[in-house]
Amino acid sequence: MLGEPGEKWGNINAALIKGLRGLPRGSSLAQLLAEKRGVRNVQALPDFTVERILQWTDIHRQKTGEWPNVNSGDVTSAPGEKWMNIHLALYVGGRGLPGGSSLAQLLAEERGVRNRGDLPSLTEEQILKWSEAHYQQTGNWPKSTSGDVLGEPGEKWGNINAALIQGLRGLPCGSSLAQLLAEKRGVRNVKALPDLTVQQILKWVDAHNQKTGEWPNATSGDVLGAPGEKWMNIHLALYAGGRGLPGGSSLAQLLAEERGVRNRGDLPSLTEEQILKWSEAHYQQTGNWPKSTSGDVLGEPGEKWVNINSALDRGHRGLPGKSSLAQLLQNKRGVKNHLALSDLTVEQILKWVTAHHHKTGDWPRVASGDVLDTPDEKWRNIDNALRYGLRGLPGGSSLAKLLAEKRKTL
Repeated sequence: MLGEPGEKWGNINAALIKGLRGLPRGSSLAQLLAEKRGVRNVQALPDFTVERILQWTDIHRQKTGEWPNVNSGDVTSAPGEKWMNIHLALYVGGRGLPGGSSLAQLLAEERGVRNRGDLPSLTEEQILKWSEAHYQQTGNWPKSTSGDVLGEPGEKWGNINAALIQGLRGLPCGSSLAQLLAEKRGVRNVKALPDLTVQQILKWVDAHNQKTGEWPNATSGDVLGAPGEKWMNIHLALYAGGRGLPGGSSLAQLLAEERGVRNRGDLPSLTEEQILKWSEAHYQQTGNWPKSTSGDVLGEPGEKWVNINSALDRGHRGLPGKSSLAQLLQNKRGVKNHLALSDLTVEQILKWVTAHHHKTGDWPRVASGDVLDTPDEKWRNIDNALRYGLRGLPGGSSLAKLLAEKRKTL
């Protein structure tokens, strides 16, 4: 006891109970404080009545918008009372209550609140009726994640799915919402898909080719004529196995093996000699050496110059990398590489200017086209190099400015 050495509240409580140290017997510390100071005595709590409990539930509902349950904590309108204690008194009896009930049962009987511990039985027929109504209103069959059952307050598809799985509310266990709809309404169950066969996939492949003019790939979306099937899922089943397939293949590999379709993921190796042969053939047929933008390689279905340029650059298809089509043709066939042009000097430009003037009687301009007798050089490119400091020039000038400065000396 604070301020009273040697005194303990336990000893004082014993003295009140037993009548020691001049005190009358038959009381207690809790009883004394309850009588004299109005302190709540948990050993002698007042009786409950159903009417009083219902008043407290109504107040709770008005204040919170929800009905109380055993986890709602303190009864806001009754200091010291807790909803858990009220529930226990209703359930096991005590404080004037007979027992055999519960807070949830009382609210169900007196206020019509849904009692989750005593839900009505379900049947598969009822679930199917609700499912059909959901489909009619939404255009989709319900799933466990579809939320509330439309028109059935308190029912949720997640809870119905759990009841089917666990055998609750009068249902046999071992089913699910998806399984029930698959068995009774033919709805595709993504967790129990039918097996695939190579023959079936090839039929879908051919139908896709006939309708679109192209062979499908993993990104082609839905499989035409097979609702619910997607080419990506078929590719994954071929690759990783599943749905009756052994795995270790792919959609592209299947098409390559069974339909002779070029498999971009398993292209044949290239050599610089082969690329040079194709380049020479291109030159003979077009009069120009190929560039990365030249499109298809003539006479080589599926090969494109842009892909060959990429393979030379990145080292794909057996090539060493860090090259390009332009660089290969420059090194092996002496074709001028526009991306690796030689440096320019003002002196060289002035020589070309003088030659142009002598032959045409005019000074060159940006629009004058090719530099005479200098294949692949253009006055527009020279002007850009003078302006922006390209090909070894300092920049800050132009063809017109250079002529204005140097024309008198030429």
